Amino acid sequence: MVGMKIATWNVNSIRQREGHVKRWLERVQPDLLFLQEIKCETPAFPALTFESVGYRADAVGQKSYNGVAVLSRVPFQVEHRALPGLPADDVQSRYIEVHADGLTAIGIYLPNGNSRGEEGYAYKLAWMDRLAERARFLLDADTPLLITGDFNVCPTEEDLAPGALSPSDALVRPETRARFRQLLWMGMTDAVRAMHPHGREFTFWDYQGGAWERDSGLRIDHALLSATVAERLVAADPDREERNQAQPSDHVPVLIELN
Repeated sequence: MVGMKIATWNVNSIRQREGHVKRWLERVQPDLLFLQEIKCETPAFPALTFESVGYRADAVGQKSYNGVAVLSRVPFQVEHRALPGLPADDVQSRYIEVHADGLTAIGIYLPNGNSRGEEGYAYKLAWMDRLAERARFLLDADTPLLITGDFNVCPTEEDLAPGALSPSDALVRPETRARFRQLLWMGMTDAVRAMHPHGREFTFWDYQGGAWERDSGLRIDHALLSATVAERLVAADPDREERNQAQPSDHVPVLIELN
């Protein structure tokens, strides 16, 4: 595995943000970019747009909701298009796992957990439990591993602006944070906090209430690295500039660099 730049971005509709993504790829030139909330069925994903700037695409979509994708300028192989261990009747498109340049890289769109009451929250926790099982399986096999995407988790109080969420919000409930910590206790490194231990490294600002102007944000888009990958970490930063663009996503890209 040579030096790589890997990014994640919840684009909140690829139809609306196709041009944003293309421009960002041309400007930043990551090796891998994982997308979330593409909100389109797989055949409708605009792969040709990204092929025109040197990126091969693979998408796991569904109509109107959810959906993940990977764009890559290095060769890759898709290993899984759904989180192993989930029930066969779970049709939500939230997971893609690829192998590229000696690295297993997983892109996720973790359930928010605030809809459908306690049933919806139970689904979020069950999904996190299955993700932990998958991570444990790969780590036990000494797999160089990266898990990145929209986790819908603010790991600590420093990861949200004061008053941005109520204490009962699914993104900050103790059970949610405990499951995120479980991944860290397995030996995974939170890339952004490894490089920026403190401070506002927000990745999301709501469209409502002037959240961007007031910097009332959340840090919910993460990149977790296994030990051998974390040793190669040289940079990890949200690209706040994207939130200033016309008709932006409510999330910004998070870019990590490995030597």
